Amino acid sequence: MKLIVGLGNPGKEYENTRHNTGFIVLENFRKKHFPAEEWRFEKKFNAEIIFIKDCFKGTPLKKAHPLFLLLMRPLTFMNNSGEAVVKASTYYKIAPKDIVVIHDDLDIPLGEFRLQKGRGAAGHHGVESVIKALGTKDFWRLRVGINGPLRRECNDDAKFVLESFHTPGVYN
Repeated sequence: MKLIVGLGNPGKEYENTRHNTGFIVLENFRKKHFPAEEWRFEKKFNAEIIFIKDCFKGTPLKKAHPLFLLLMRPLTFMNNSGEAVVKASTYYKIAPKDIVVIHDDLDIPLGEFRLQKGRGAAGHHGVESVIKALGTKDFWRLRVGINGPLRRECNDDAKFVLESFHTPGVYN
């Protein structure tokens, strides 16, 4: 079983913010590959999940590679994301090496990404929470770049990540 977690903050006010890039990327993945599947709230994880029983259903890979997939959007707010991740990974017995965490990254140019395993949090509090909760860095991270020209205009990273991708570059 694999767990793919998109990091973000719950609520309408955060919906299209840069800090919700993990939610946005995961939702686009769901729409493209599993459009019939719907998110459901799972109280024991404090997260929205989609459990996919057979990712390769109807393909030649089915017999050779049965795969169960859990998609997750923690509703714990970014800085406590690890709580939901560790609850789900413990419940389903998912090893850290089988977890992918998708999140925004200020150090990567807008539109670029890096897939890495076993790296530190690099100042990202959501990733710090996951590392602390799992007790290891031995999981995959899909770091999605949000650094663009508007960041220089803002000059306040905390404010920048919580603004919408659609916010004009006016920072007074």
